[in-house]
Amino acid sequence: MSSLSIFISLSLAFSLLFSSSNASTFEIRNNCPYTVWAASVPGGGRRLDQGQAWTLNVNASTRQARIWARTNCKFDGNGRGQCQTGDCGGLLECQGYGQPPNTLAEYAFNQFNNMDFFDISLLDGFNVPMEFSPTSGHCKGIRCTGDINGQCPNELKTPGGCNNPCTVFKTDEYCCNSAGKCGPTFFSKFFKDRCPDAYSYPKDDPTSTFTCPGGTNYRVVFCP
Repeated sequence: MSSLSIFISLSLAFSLLFSSSNASTFEIRNNCPYTVWAASVPGGGRRLDQGQAWTLNVNASTRQARIWARTNCKFDGNGRGQCQTGDCGGLLECQGYGQPPNTLAEYAFNQFNNMDFFDISLLDGFNVPMEFSPTSGHCKGIRCTGDINGQCPNELKTPGGCNNPCTVFKTDEYCCNSAGKCGPTFFSKFFKDRCPDAYSYPKDDPTSTFTCPGGTNYRVVFCP
């Protein structure tokens, strides 16, 4: 379960759900000085060279959704291949979530009080700097642009990115799988210090979950 869905599930236990007939629009833009293969569930995937953008219309009832960048990919004419980071089953058009490490933009639309919930999550590690911002309305955008790859602890280093400790160690201390207390660690503080807006461990909700009114449009930028 993603960091955002954990938070949303608590809200839904005592709230009414609202829906809208209008879709929201996402602009996904690559400002990196290299090619990335943008991925979205729902949405699929697309190659984005530097400066290119991809526009998605997303249903207003969408939940547990995410957008991320894949790097160092090779695909054949049938859209099959592999990526060094963020690979989604060897498909250009993603049908499932990506393989860590990958910086995640997560969202769920029209939830508690008809609000959109969104975040940047490092629970699957980090591969590309990211901005996740509303393009309509007056709510706050968020960014994760710290030098995480360059300063990644040796234990978490992997080709093309920096793993989250849960991916590496798979223990409850880092993954927070049990009902017991789970708090910040040395490794989660490494991520939080460099990306204060982002989820650094699964129970990082108070400083990492953001909201906008339902029907807001958004932009996700790689290397803002």
